[in-house]
Amino acid sequence: MSGSGGVPPAPTEARTALAAGISCYLIWGFAPLAFQQMGAVGADPLEVMAHRAIWGVVWAGLLVLMAHQSGQVRAILSDRRTLGWLALSTALIAVNWTIFVLAVTSGRLLDASLGYYLNPLLSMAAGSWFFSERLDRWGLTAIALAAVGVVLQALALGHLPWISLVLALSFAAYGVIRKRVSADAQAGLFVECLLLAPLGLGWAIWLQVQGTGHFTDSAASVFWLMAAGPITVLPLALFAWAARRMPLSTMGFLQFMAPSIAFIIGTIQGEPLGDLRVVSFAFIWVGALVYAAGAVRRTRAVRVLAPEPGLIDPPAERP
Repeated sequence: MSGSGGVPPAPTEARTALAAGISCYLIWGFAPLAFQQMGAVGADPLEVMAHRAIWGVVWAGLLVLMAHQSGQVRAILSDRRTLGWLALSTALIAVNWTIFVLAVTSGRLLDASLGYYLNPLLSMAAGSWFFSERLDRWGLTAIALAAVGVVLQALALGHLPWISLVLALSFAAYGVIRKRVSADAQAGLFVECLLLAPLGLGWAIWLQVQGTGHFTDSAASVFWLMAAGPITVLPLALFAWAARRMPLSTMGFLQFMAPSIAFIIGTIQGEPLGDLRVVSFAFIWVGALVYAAGAVRRTRAVRVLAPEPGLIDPPAERP
């Protein structure tokens, strides 16, 4: 099959994979604008989170059907150990999604951007800690530069950048858990949304009964809250498809698109960016470039085989 067994993908498939990879990071990069619209119609982060779970399970279910993975979902639901790991990953991604929405709807988009610049560097450190993956001098240098950037960010803000750290740590931990689970990204995401859906549905109904829900306020509120589903699920599906058909070095470069777009949006929207904070971001950016350069070097040194479906979920999955 093209893209596996070490056989390079055909040029047409390679171009399609690149387009899918770019598309998923463009969606992730501009997603804050959609969540800000949800906030503009009155929905707070918890209500948005409820609708991400409700409509996410619908879209994830459709993708599972299209990928013919219903059998894998049944196997996951009947395996207590796998279901337990996915319950833990569900809790982590729920924290990540909620804090992300809180950040982008409260004028903290630069904090969210910093968190997702840090994410691949923390994932690399987690791989070394939990999976005995070797950290070369490129990786150690990238992590050291990121650490300096976080310290400078704390000095610039007058406190630890807790939103950035929670986003990065929760997603790095999510990546560790998902790497232990033998399930495709689509099947695993569907089960996670399935676990969240009862809580989300219950919360959304309670808000409507109390008269504090916003789903039925207007056509705009219906549209934007329902849009939480595809915004959550479709980029993950694009990423999962592209990651199996593209060099890891290319994905390493592409993953910095989303926080860069978020950084630009936050700056245009007038979020405060003093000199010291610019310097802190500069350290993070240099660390990201070192990380990407190291990825290119490793890819050239070792012929990378595409992962077998169901054995790995890429740790860069985001909200």
